[in-house]
Amino acid sequence: MKSQIAFIENVSCGLKNLESVKQWLIAVVENERKSIGVLTYVFMSDDDLLEYNKQYLSHDFYTDVITFDESEFPVINGDILISIDRIKDNSNALQTGVLEETLRVIVHGVLHLCGYKDKTEIEETEMRTKEEYYLKNTNLIS
Repeated sequence: MKSQIAFIENVSCGLKNLESVKQWLIAVVENERKSIGVLTYVFMSDDDLLEYNKQYLSHDFYTDVITFDESEFPVINGDILISIDRIKDNSNALQTGVLEETLRVIVHGVLHLCGYKDKTEIEETEMRTKEEYYLKNTNLIS
C-alpha cells in the first residue's frame, strides 16, 4: 500500500517542498519499524485548535499539536492538527527558525502515532530525543 500524506492549510504553514517533507516522514516512520497508511496534517490558528482541544480533549488551553490516532499496527493512520500561531511563538521563545519548529511539531505528531507519549518526564525526554534525532537527520533545514 502506498503512503498517503496530505497537508491542509487553513492557515499557511510556509513549507516549500512538501514532497521532501513527505519522504522524510516516510523515512522516520520506517525507521520506527512502521509504515504510513493515511496521514493528514491540518494547519490552523490558535483559536481553531483551541476549539478542538476543548471539544475532543476537554482541555481549555492552547497547544501546538493534537494527534488523532486511527492506527492499526504496524500501519499508522491519523489526523495531526497544528497551530501555526504556537509554532511562531515557540520559535521565538526557543530562538529557532520557524521552519525548524514546524518540522519539530510535524515529527512530534507522527511520533505520537508511532506510540511515543509525552505525559511523564521520562516520556517527554524520550520524545524530545527522538525529535532532535530526526531533525538532525534531515536536509530540510538549511
